[in-house]
Amino acid sequence: MKSIQEVKIAVIGLGYVGLPLAVEFSKKFPVIGYDINRNRIDELAAGEDATLEVAEQALKEVLLPASPAVGKRGFFPTGDPEDLKDCTVFIVTVPTPTDKHNRPVLTPMLKASETLGRYLKKEDVVIYESTVYPGVTEEDCVPVLEKVSGLKFNVDFFAGYSPERINPGDKVHTVAKIVKVTSGSTPEVADFVDQLYKTVITAGTYKASSIKVAEAAKVIENSQRDINIAFVNELAKIFHLLGIDTHEVLEAAGTKWNFLKFKPGLVGGHCIGVDPFYLAQKAQEVGYHPEIILAGRRVNDSMGKFVATEIIKLMMRKDLKIIDAKVLILGFTFKENCPDVRNTRVIDIYHELRTFDMNVEVYDPWANPEEVKAEYGISILGGEKFPKLEEYAAIVLAVAHSQFSSLPVSKNSSQVIYDVKGFLNKEMVDARL
Repeated sequence: MKSIQEVKIAVIGLGYVGLPLAVEFSKKFPVIGYDINRNRIDELAAGEDATLEVAEQALKEVLLPASPAVGKRGFFPTGDPEDLKDCTVFIVTVPTPTDKHNRPVLTPMLKASETLGRYLKKEDVVIYESTVYPGVTEEDCVPVLEKVSGLKFNVDFFAGYSPERINPGDKVHTVAKIVKVTSGSTPEVADFVDQLYKTVITAGTYKASSIKVAEAAKVIENSQRDINIAFVNELAKIFHLLGIDTHEVLEAAGTKWNFLKFKPGLVGGHCIGVDPFYLAQKAQEVGYHPEIILAGRRVNDSMGKFVATEIIKLMMRKDLKIIDAKVLILGFTFKENCPDVRNTRVIDIYHELRTFDMNVEVYDPWANPEEVKAEYGISILGGEKFPKLEEYAAIVLAVAHSQFSSLPVSKNSSQVIYDVKGFLNKEMVDARL
């Protein structure tokens, strides 16, 4: 391995995880950012980031017009894999989704490994950040690297794993301010990977004992959160039947020092709604059926239908027409104040309401309508101009964007107002999850 001072870094995948990491490293090292999406490369080369994870000024400060030489700091985005040939450290930050049957899809990681394998040289280090189940790095990705490069693992080249902890839209817990778990395929490589990340992670690092431990640590972080939210979502269903306000119960219970303050809601996004299936898959491969993990997933995936059903009931109690009724869903992204629509579960509310032949419209000032159309096949309203709220028989606040904090709504006999997030004043809405 080369010394840290001699490295040239390649970040493979420039999305919500890869771009912030590449920009951070480029303040200290020469960094090549590679992505197969040419539109994304053109956008970044112009100093723009559609994910809004990196500020325009911060991006432009590190941008370079050409591939930097070793010893020169800066960031060069490219769609040409030939630009990877001089790099010595490759960091893979591609998506790890699931298919329609909730089975892990490793294709992006394997394709990325195949690409960089063509440029792998002796003493190079490949570090994976994508969320996976234990064993993927060494059992799935490394064999691809060996086959394509013709090099031998832990003799000619080495590997590491440092799970991403990016929280999209969070401007406080940014990449440098979150403790980074690191690991390597040998003790020496583990030290190298740890020291490399320490150069940019101000919050510090934690060196795991092995790559598999680091992989497992990441996948249980989100699985634990998923299960905790599932518990609160189940409580919301129970308390609804009992006529008790869930949020008031949680506020009361939260006065105990060790009570975990989770709230009910839709669980989507690229992590919490996906990662538990990765752990479940591996568990089943070794002969164990994970009861709690999968039960949590079932509860959380049922919440969109539950919300839609409650809205229908409220409309019926007010003697409002169901068929052809106009309904407005406010928010479509998977979380507030963020343009990320990956695996948003708001779509579940939309589809369930549509089964009642209702005219459902969605408004989101953060989401890209073209991206939503391409990924989900529906058209949404965007921009700064709010729809006329009085035109709708039901209004569903699905995402707590800051723009929705002062909605001009109030309970009335001709309209149902449902607050999924518990974001609005209780007195303004008919019900909240």
